[in-house]
Formats: sequence, C-alpha cells, structure tokens
Amino acid sequence: MKRTVSTSTTPSTGLFGWLQNATTMQRRVLLAASLGWMLDSMDVMLYALVVPRVRVDLHLTAAGAGLIMSATLICAAIGGILFGIVADRFGRTRALIASILVYCICTGLCGLVQTAAQLAICRMLLGFGMGGEWAAGAALVAETWPDEHRGKALAFMQSSWAIGYALGAAIVAVIMPHFGWRGVFFAGLLPALFAIWIRRRVTEPERWTTIANTAAAKTSFTQIFRGSNARHLTIVTVVNAATLFAWWGLFFWVPSYLSLPTAQGGRGLSIVQTSTWTILMQVGTFLGYISYGFLADRLGRKWVYVGFLFMAAIVVQFYAHAASAIALLWIGPLVGFWGTGYFSGFAVITSELFPTAIRGTAMGFAYNTGRIVSAAAPLLVGRASDQHGMASALGITSISFLAAALLAITIPETRGKPLE
Repeated sequence: MKRTVSTSTTPSTGLFGWLQNATTMQRRVLLAASLGWMLDSMDVMLYALVVPRVRVDLHLTAAGAGLIMSATLICAAIGGILFGIVADRFGRTRALIASILVYCICTGLCGLVQTAAQLAICRMLLGFGMGGEWAAGAALVAETWPDEHRGKALAFMQSSWAIGYALGAAIVAVIMPHFGWRGVFFAGLLPALFAIWIRRRVTEPERWTTIANTAAAKTSFTQIFRGSNARHLTIVTVVNAATLFAWWGLFFWVPSYLSLPTAQGGRGLSIVQTSTWTILMQVGTFLGYISYGFLADRLGRKWVYVGFLFMAAIVVQFYAHAASAIALLWIGPLVGFWGTGYFSGFAVITSELFPTAIRGTAMGFAYNTGRIVSAAAPLLVGRASDQHGMASALGITSISFLAAALLAITIPETRGKPLE
C-alpha cells in the first residue's frame, strides 16, 4: 500500500511568523525596497561624516556646507514628486531602479570634484534620485503586503535607514583614514549593481498592474488636490515638513557635534569615536522603526505616531546638553529610537490614506514637499552653530518635533482600513 506523505506546513507563529509565512515575492519586494532605502541613508551619512574634511579642502564654512545639503534636499523634493508620478504611470519597480542608479552614480561623481560649486552640482543631481526612492519603495511594499501586516512590513523597510546610516559610518571609519573623503564617495558607486537584481527578480504589485491600463491609471496629478484627498494631503504634508525639518536639522549635524572641538561647541571625539557613537545611535533608530510597526498594527497608527514625536522633543534636549561622552553614548540610542522611529508611521499612514491610482503621486508629494521646508534646517542650524555653538543650535529641532506632534493629532486613524 502506497503511503501518502503530507506536504502541508503549519503557518509559523511568534514575533516574526508574519515574515516567515509571506510569499517569496512579498519577501523580495520587502528586501528590494529596504535595500534601496538603506543605500539612500548610507549616502546621506557619507556626506555628513566627511563634511569636516571637505570643509577644509574646499574652504567651506559650516553655513556653506549646510547650504549644499539644503540645495540637495530641495532637489530631492522635486525628484521625489517626479518619481512619484513615474511610479504611478510606469510602475513602482521602474521608479525604484531609476532612483537608485541616479544617486549611486552621482555619489561617485562627488569624489571627483575640485571646487565647492562642483560639489554642490553633484549633490543636487544626486538629490533627484535620493528623493525618488522612498515613494516608489513604500508604495511597492504597501501594495504587496496584506492589511494586517502592512505596518510591520513598512516598519522593516523604514528600519533599513538605520542600517544604512550605520553602514555609512563604518565605511567612513574604514576608508577615510587611508583614502580620504574622495575614496568614501567612490565607494558609494558600488550599490548601483543592486538595481540589476531588482530588474530581474522583483515584479510590479498585482494591485498596480490591474489598473495600469484602465481609466483610473490616467488620473490627473491634480486629483490629489480634490475632495478628501486634498484634506489628507494638507495635514500629512505639514506634519512631515515639521518632522523632516527636525530630523535634518538634528541628524545632519550630529557627526559634527560629536567631532568638533569643545571650543566650537562640539564634544571633541575622534573619527573612530564619532563613527562608533553614531553606529550605536542607529541601534536605537533600528529598534524605533521596528517597534512602531508592531505597536501600530496592535494599537493604531496615529497615537503611536504622536507619542514618538513628543518623546523626540524631550530626548533631543537631553542629548544637546549632555555633559560627557558617556552621557552621549547612553542618550544617543534613545534619540535614535524616538527621533526617527516615527518615520515608519508616516509610510503606513500615507499609504493607507490614498487610492492606488494616485498613491505614489500623493506619497511623493507629501513626503517631498516636506523636504522643501526641511531644506532650510541644515543651513539654519549651521548658522546658529556659527553664532551660538552646536549644542544650542540643535535645540531648535526640539521645537519642530513638538509642533509636529501637535499637528499629528489631526491625522485620521487608518488602522484596519483596506487599500482602495
């Protein structure tokens, strides 16, 4: 008698059961969006950590270095809006691939510059690709993962920012002492190879392909400014502008705050110490991203988001006025946890507020219009640092976190809302 062997498997349970039970394509999509976002973060960190050396070689003031970053953010805002439209019209994966190629190639070009003006041009071109990655990746994940696990999936995608930030710090610690800041930028070229894998192994979400050739796919850009879409877009755009202003004003200058001499308002840490302290901060950031996803799927999107922002406003003040390197070491992960984890919330909330036909456009507009406002943060904090010292300048960001928390209370709750 032939024996029948059962091939059925019992769904995994536990903390990561949702990930183990996912389909192969769901995991590939999550990996693609996560790595794309990680590389985006790594590029930001490369520039932030080499700024002190670049300022010497290219004769830049703190305000000048901040202005270059601000110009990059403005271009990122424009690129993000454009790539959001591309994602809706031509596909999430195509937009993701194009954005990765742009920012990787332009990072490598930064290693060839000879003047501050040339650096500014390369960083601005890079910004177009940097801005486009988030909307394409977040829409890709949101449309591939089911409602009950969307918060966790987007949180995992967002958490890769912390990994990229730490990776950037590690690359600088290893490469810059031997090859200088130019070698650091050349290393940023290598991730462009990742785009090939996405092209071969990741497909478009069924939700998007279903409407790609329908009338809904031809929806005008102006649709995001009509009816309930307009109300939702206004709220999330203003909130995101405040959070991005706080984030860029704080985290762009943290490496300088740690490494500058105490006479200039810094804490006088070495390159290795600065990289180590920054990497440890990203441990807290990673946990903050992940924690938001689990809390949001269990408790709701909005109030967890608001709570993170309130806590960020508090811990930044402790960090800016820490009395010793040891205090910075312990407070840093808390700043990373509360001061960055809420970004997972923005990805979840915005993906659930808008319909599929305009999701990429709306998410790209909300996130990247906020970037235009945040572009002023590196410059303003840099100027305040020149006048009052870095510690006092970082306190500006607490006010912005608090304002964002108060505004976020008006965001609609989206937990349990199926994608349209």
